[in-house]
Amino acid sequence: MRRCVGCREMKEKRELLRIVRNNEGEIFVDPTGKKNGRGAYICKDKTCYEQAVKTRSLSREFGCEIPEEVYEDIAQQLEAYGGE
Repeated sequence: MRRCVGCREMKEKRELLRIVRNNEGEIFVDPTGKKNGRGAYICKDKTCYEQAVKTRSLSREFGCEIPEEVYEDIAQQLEAYGGE
């Protein structure tokens, strides 16, 4: 079980999209869920994504500023999953 950074609900790992910060400080989407690094999870739902952006919860989770490209990549992945 993992916690979504948008809605803060606990869900199964496979129901969530993983965002990773690796040892070099790079932040990226991990569709496989297996890359090395600190992970944060978000529901495959546009509402949770918008809530995470609004509250800057990813920045808090990783302790650094999140580049705009990462948010764009997350939005693209959510569209690929069919997130409303």
